[in-house]
Amino acid sequence: MTVETLERYILEHRFFEGLEPAFGSLIRGCARNVRFEAGQYLCREGEPADQLYLVRHGTVALEISAPGRGALTFQTVHEGEIVGVSWLVPPYRWTYDARAAELVRAIALDARCLRDKAERDHDLGYELMKRFVPVLVERLHATRLQLLDLYAPPA
Repeated sequence: MTVETLERYILEHRFFEGLEPAFGSLIRGCARNVRFEAGQYLCREGEPADQLYLVRHGTVALEISAPGRGALTFQTVHEGEIVGVSWLVPPYRWTYDARAAELVRAIALDARCLRDKAERDHDLGYELMKRFVPVLVERLHATRLQLLDLYAPPA
């Protein structure tokens, strides 16, 4: 894959829709193409959150471990979505497992590289935050709905 192709994939990914091409060039410097077979983990809870993944193809199960119940999928991420917001907030550790439910092709962005570039270019940092905050809000809302379902009185 050429550098130009990688930059094009970044700019065409739904998460970065409308991003200025100059920012795409900056982000490309932190990017690499990755592939995960079904069952492989993109990340494990407690490990350093040193990557962000732009899912280009496939499905990723976001899982938490529940005592006595094993891994529970709390959300499924598809093409055009992202895996990873833990890289934004210290101590930069994954708070869940992410497992490829099927073949996954993604662009991995090096978190430290991205944080450093956002720190040097606050316009880039602001553009990133405008994209990450809605993801955080959406996932928080989904978690609240799951809790309501879990603790709802029996019908």
